[in-house]
Amino acid sequence: MTATPEPPAHGAEIHTVDYHTGGEPFRVVTAGVEGIPGATVLDRRDAARAPAIDRVRRLLCHEPRGHADMYGCFLVPPDDPGAHLGALFWHKDGYSTACGHGTIALGVHAVESGLVEAGPDGDTDVVVDVPSGRVTARVRRSGGLIESVTFRNVASHVAARKVPVIAVTAGGVAAQAEVDIAYGGALYVSVPAGAFGLAVEPRHLTELIVLGRSIKAFLADHPAARHPADDRLSGIYGVIFYDELAPGRQRNVTVFADGEVDRSPCGSGTAARLALLHADGFTGELVHESIVGSVFTGRVAEEHEDAVIPEITGMAYRTGVHRFTIDPRDALGAGFTLR
Repeated sequence: MTATPEPPAHGAEIHTVDYHTGGEPFRVVTAGVEGIPGATVLDRRDAARAPAIDRVRRLLCHEPRGHADMYGCFLVPPDDPGAHLGALFWHKDGYSTACGHGTIALGVHAVESGLVEAGPDGDTDVVVDVPSGRVTARVRRSGGLIESVTFRNVASHVAARKVPVIAVTAGGVAAQAEVDIAYGGALYVSVPAGAFGLAVEPRHLTELIVLGRSIKAFLADHPAARHPADDRLSGIYGVIFYDELAPGRQRNVTVFADGEVDRSPCGSGTAARLALLHADGFTGELVHESIVGSVFTGRVAEEHEDAVIPEITGMAYRTGVHRFTIDPRDALGAGFTLR
């Protein structure tokens, strides 16, 4: 077992390559963190909570180097030679079990950086082990340029339907609604924004964040918040508020972790939506818009007795390359959050 590394010293550098997928940031750590112990990626997720590793997550997520909605990953070895790489996804509040927009960004990163060899034209599969299982980013290139990435997710399923909740609004008023819960690599609540008299629009975002936090807290001990096979995958991760725009077209915003907002249409959340829609008889392609207008398309690639294998297509773009450090005179150290 590899020893846990020491925390980054004053002046030590953490290297990252940054992307956005549908507007949602994704920061890939390429140097400065090594040797997270564990036999599997899921084991390494537990080990990453050690102070030495977690300090790097905080350094990269917290202000002034990040922000309350920052997202990223540590690259780690895969569980076995059947995958190209492993990924530990993180955000300002800790470590997630799945990340669809991050998997799309990792596909772009793997091909553009040469981690996975790809021809100038056609599809290349980048296989990634993540805490929820093995996923694939199918990277499509034409003339040497990446055109799209299709994220093939783990088996996704409906966990519960029409669960009554009581949520507290931004004005402190208790509001009742019925929600659905589904698993897409993490457990997501789905509820129409209209159930609270709102719409998925930036002007309602503050109220949706408050409601998302309240719904997540209300369902914390619900039986459907427990993963049936591995309790390390348990817990409501996000609340998806959606609007029906047309048959096969929805707009959503996902409030995840502790009030964080996904700017993209949410990859693993789209998988959870597809599981619910498929159970209702939907068999087409879902056009899934985000609150900022970006789009993923999703479909069910395989059907199983009690689950589906979703595929979600989107695109990620590199936004920068960074070399982060801590000045020895900096009393704020790894940073701070205001939310």
